[in-house]
Amino acid sequence: MNVGVLLAAGASTRMGSPKALTTWKGQSFMVHGVRALWTVCDVVVVVLGAKAAVVRKGAEEEFGRLVEAGALSGDLHAAQKHGARSLEVRFETNRGWAGGMLSSARVGIGAALKARPASVLVLPVDHPEVRGETVTQLGALMQQALGSFGAQGAKKFPYALIPRFRGRRGHPLALSAALARAVAKDADATDLGDAVRRNARLVGYMDVRDPGVLVNRNTPKR
Repeated sequence: MNVGVLLAAGASTRMGSPKALTTWKGQSFMVHGVRALWTVCDVVVVVLGAKAAVVRKGAEEEFGRLVEAGALSGDLHAAQKHGARSLEVRFETNRGWAGGMLSSARVGIGAALKARPASVLVLPVDHPEVRGETVTQLGALMQQALGSFGAQGAKKFPYALIPRFRGRRGHPLALSAALARAVAKDADATDLGDAVRRNARLVGYMDVRDPGVLVNRNTPKR
């Protein structure tokens, strides 16, 4: 199984309001991110920080409206195809969120690893334009890569798979369980990218036609 981690702990100072609740195409950044990760993940861990209670309340209310409207039936059908029994979101709070994205990634990855996943997909909430099919492809290629390492190798090999659009690296990051554990424990890394570089024995790239993997929305208007 795969577990997704959506990083939504930042203060959103440039956005002017909680970034996770900012809407794009009728839905919040958080809902876009969670739904993209659900395409291959049995569970999505959302890491909150600044204004955590406000963001969580807003997200739960939005998901409630989507459920009542039947808007998630397709998501559930797709999730059941990859073995999930339901659409699950778990919230974690990073009380040290001011320490940056890596601190939130550690919290989220730590929670994700409790489910004993084969891989962990990490996506910042400010990338709402990532397409679900891109995440599906990333998950499928990650599964294929881990399968090539053999049963024991897949559990122990620190491997990362990163989407790339026109030669530029983007999100989400797919981490093998072994690499996810190493990243969560790395106290000397300066940021998430540094933690991956320091601990991965192999990094693969998946070229995509999805510019959304690069789009980092930090302001209300691009």
